[in-house]
Amino acid sequence: MKIKYIMMAVALTALTSCDDYEVFEREQYKNVFAFICNSENVNTKMVHLDRDETMGYVAFSVGGSKPLDRDVTVNVVEDRGLIDAYNRNNFDLNVGKYAKPLPARFYNISSLKCVLKAGSIKGEMPISIHPEGLSPDTTYFIPLRVESYDACELNPQKSFILYHVMMKNKWAKSDGSTVYTMRGKRKNAAGGTEISLPGTKIVTPLSKNSVRVMVGNETYSSSKEAFERAAMVLEIADDGAVTIKPYRDLAIQQLDGDAEFSNKFYYENDGYNTYKTFLLHYRYTIGPASYEMKEELRLQYSKDTEEEEDKL
Repeated sequence: MKIKYIMMAVALTALTSCDDYEVFEREQYKNVFAFICNSENVNTKMVHLDRDETMGYVAFSVGGSKPLDRDVTVNVVEDRGLIDAYNRNNFDLNVGKYAKPLPARFYNISSLKCVLKAGSIKGEMPISIHPEGLSPDTTYFIPLRVESYDACELNPQKSFILYHVMMKNKWAKSDGSTVYTMRGKRKNAAGGTEISLPGTKIVTPLSKNSVRVMVGNETYSSSKEAFERAAMVLEIADDGAVTIKPYRDLAIQQLDGDAEFSNKFYYENDGYNTYKTFLLHYRYTIGPASYEMKEELRLQYSKDTEEEEDKL
């Protein structure tokens, strides 16, 4: 009798092992697709203001130990509710920091259908971006969600994407990472001793040939009020000549004729490194005080690195 029970137990164990192996095998070979994105389902594209149009892509990856054995058609929809959820989760009632949908005139998606080809592990859906006119102070998203698909399985955690559009020009990026070193000289416009003002300045792109920067040694702030009160615009001509203008309310006057601070932009090589360099001379008034400012702004850069970034 013992032998009979032992044989039955062995048989049941074998059956269970076979079932477990079949489940394991199915899970191992199962194809699951998902949007390729970073944390919080965001994927960022930095577009160049020098170009009327930049092509970008949202992409799907296909997991599983084997490639797809058939084409999979994925239908995508734009869903602004995804931006609402992102804003609530990240900023709650701080409406000033809310992301916004990228206005339709700035992009085009030729088709909201993506076919993941048999034998592949990836699929792409092109998006063309037309960036001129975007604000560097706004977070723009194109919110996309998988609506349906005809085969395979979808990873629910990566079933949507917030396509984040940012911009750059030859002098700066809109993510706040462009920091020039300043060598400044300032004096009271009514006369007095000239003082040195070393420091750094964040430079932000506005258009294909203009950037925004704070005047003098005014503290940088990402608030609209700070920019309107104390920011200037530098427009750069093809020959490097710089025109200085107020961003909004600032009283500012460009001063020309100084050989050292000549209101020019140029590329400079010191024998070791290459720099982007502004030489500026202007007078500005904030509140009751007026100042004359001379400044050099320099940013070390690599032409090869920038060219590689432009290909991404």
